[in-house]
Amino acid sequence: MQAINQPATTPYQRIGGDAAIRKLVDRFYELMDELPEAYTARKIHPQDLTESGNKFFDFLSGWLGGPQRFVEKYGHPMLRRRHFPYAIGPEERDQWLMCMKQALEETVEDVSLRDALYAQFAQLGEHMRNRGGDIQACGHAGS
Repeated sequence: MQAINQPATTPYQRIGGDAAIRKLVDRFYELMDELPEAYTARKIHPQDLTESGNKFFDFLSGWLGGPQRFVEKYGHPMLRRRHFPYAIGPEERDQWLMCMKQALEETVEDVSLRDALYAQFAQLGEHMRNRGGDIQACGHAGS
């Protein structure tokens, strides 16, 4: 049982902080680059994935309860708005999630954390979808 006034452990702390997030991000982009079945998702990214990886690292840091690097550098993430210029349909979403699932399996030892993170990534992936099938209107446009 947690002591009174002791802060809850964040996913950022549970995953292992910066080093673990960097490992996850690096493996994710390696998989996206390596797996032929991720081609459709990969082609909407720039040829050089360095900046994408750095931004994703900054985003995940804050998203998981750690330092808010992305917000400090770029402002509110506004993920849908930032991704709207790219056609993200079910195929792109599923390929992105395939790479993330494998990266999580290879880099996050805590099974309950890995499953919880994947569930959140699945919701995020669907939130980013802007093409194909029923797109549910988001109650907070531009987020």
